[in-house]
Amino acid sequence: MKFLKMTLAVAGAALAVTMAAPQAVAADPGAGATPMIIGGGNASNAPWAARLFVDGRENCSATIIAPSYILTAKHCVSNTTAEYTFRIGSLDQTTGGTVAEGIAITRHQRADIAIVQLDRQVSATYATLGTAPDVVTGQTVQVYGWGATCTGQPEINCQSRVLKVANVRVRSVSCSDYTGGVAVCATRINGITAGGDSGGPMMGTANRQVGVASTSDRANNTAYTNITSYRNWIRSVAGV
Repeated sequence: MKFLKMTLAVAGAALAVTMAAPQAVAADPGAGATPMIIGGGNASNAPWAARLFVDGRENCSATIIAPSYILTAKHCVSNTTAEYTFRIGSLDQTTGGTVAEGIAITRHQRADIAIVQLDRQVSATYATLGTAPDVVTGQTVQVYGWGATCTGQPEINCQSRVLKVANVRVRSVSCSDYTGGVAVCATRINGITAGGDSGGPMMGTANRQVGVASTSDRANNTAYTNITSYRNWIRSVAGV
C-alpha cells in the first residue's frame, strides 16, 4: 500500500486517487505492479471494509461503522457535487457485498475524517471503534486498503482489485494528519499505504479501529487520523 498525494507540494501527501485520472478497471497486480502492497498481503477477513467510488471511479477506502454510516477521510469526500457510492463487505472491489449511495456528508471541522450517511441501512459486521488504550507507541497495528500496488506510474493504473493489509509500527499517537487533526503516526514493517488507501482503517488492540488513513510519504511513514480523539464527535453523528 502506498499513498497517493492530493497536492505535490505537500511532503506528506494525502492518499486519495487523483480525481482527474481516467476511469480504470480494477488492476491485475501482475504486469508492472509490485506484489502484495509493497510487502503486505491479501486480507482474508474484513467484513467492515468499504471501497469508495467517486462518480463511478475507484478512489478511496472506508469502513462501515453503523447500519447507515460510513467513516472515511475528509479529503476523500471534499467534492460537494460528486456522487459517492460504496461497495461494502466484499474483499473484491468489483463484485459482491452491498452497494449503497451516500446521501449526506458530515465533515469534521479540523481533523481529516468524515462520516457519510447511506441511502439505506446495510446489514453488515460493523467496525468496532477503539479508545485511547487500543493504540500506543511501539505497538504493531494493521492497515487496510485497496490502494496502489505499483511505483513509477500513475497509481490509478494499479489499484488493487482485492483488499490488502500490512503491518506498521506506531511511533506517535499525537502527531498531525493532513488537515492538522490529531493523528497516529507509524512506520513501515512489511508494507506502506498508497494512493487509494485514504480513508481506510488502522486496527489496534482486539481488531478495534483506531485510525483513518490520511497521509503517507510513500516509503516508510504514514499518518492516520486518531479516531480515539474524536469519539464524541463520531457518536454525535453516527450514534456509535
